[in-house]
Parts: sequence; structure tokens; C-alpha cells
Amino acid sequence: MSQHTAGHSEEKSSWVSGLAALIVVAALVLYYTLADQSLLIRLAVLLGGIAVAVLIVAMSPDGRRFIAYAKDSWYEVKKVVWPTRKETTQMTLVVFGFVLIMSLFLWIADKLIEWLVFSVFLGWK
Repeated sequence: MSQHTAGHSEEKSSWVSGLAALIVVAALVLYYTLADQSLLIRLAVLLGGIAVAVLIVAMSPDGRRFIAYAKDSWYEVKKVVWPTRKETTQMTLVVFGFVLIMSLFLWIADKLIEWLVFSVFLGWK
């Protein structure tokens, strides 16, 4: 019985999503069809169509799950302890220093290998 309900919910959700997509397409078509009207009217039609589509999707099961997920995500972001400006500056300087040291090490290793291969092993000058 629960499989039948889950299948019915998915079918309803896809139908609602299709309706929302159709409304957005209709709003776009009306936006370009009303080319002789003022920009304010055209934007109102376009944004109104998008708003209606968003409301329709928000009332669907998938939309409600997405809204719950977004709220939970926002709650988790609020719990993050962000570094201070001083800590950020110090870590940035550490990264730049590490990059500088590594680039210098790799340049020296490259030149050493180049010298070994071309001068010592192959005898090129």
C-alpha cells in the first residue's frame, strides 16, 4: 500500500512540475508577444508567471522537501564558527609562504634534474 502511495506522490509531483514549467513557458511567450506594451507590463506578466510557478512547485511534495532542506541548511550555516579577520590574514600568509617555498623547491629540483640529465648523463653542454 505504501508503494502505491509513493508512486502516486511521484506521479503527482511530476505533473505539478510539468504544470509549473508550462506556466513559465507561457509567461515567456507572453513577454515576447506583448512587445508593443510597456516594459512594466511585460515584466509584470513574466515575473507573475514565474511567481505562480514557484508557488505551485512549493506546494508540491518535492517543493516542501526542498524548502525543509533549505531551512535545515540555513540553520547549519548559522552554527558555523567563522574565522576572524586576523586568523584569515594569518592563514592566507601561511598559504602564500608555502606556495613560495614549494615553487622555489620545485624550480631547484627541475634545474638539478635538467643539469643531471643533459650535462652529466648525455654530455650536452
